[in-house]
Amino acid sequence: MTVQQAPGPLRRALAGVRWYLREFTGEARWDDYLAHCAAEGRTPMSRRDFERHRADRREHHQSARCC
Repeated sequence: MTVQQAPGPLRRALAGVRWYLREFTGEARWDDYLAHCAAEGRTPMSRRDFERHRADRREHHQSARCC
């Protein structure tokens, strides 16, 4: 049984879990970035460069961390 074949409540529950995991892991930020670039008509950076930029930002902006 695939998610599309699952009954309504189960499908909604699985979609909710998928949404939560994407938000928690940061995967949704990539999609948000692509949508933002498309809205502005810009060419997005590569996924690798995007993740490197995010890591550098976390490293240099210590206010995002507790320690």
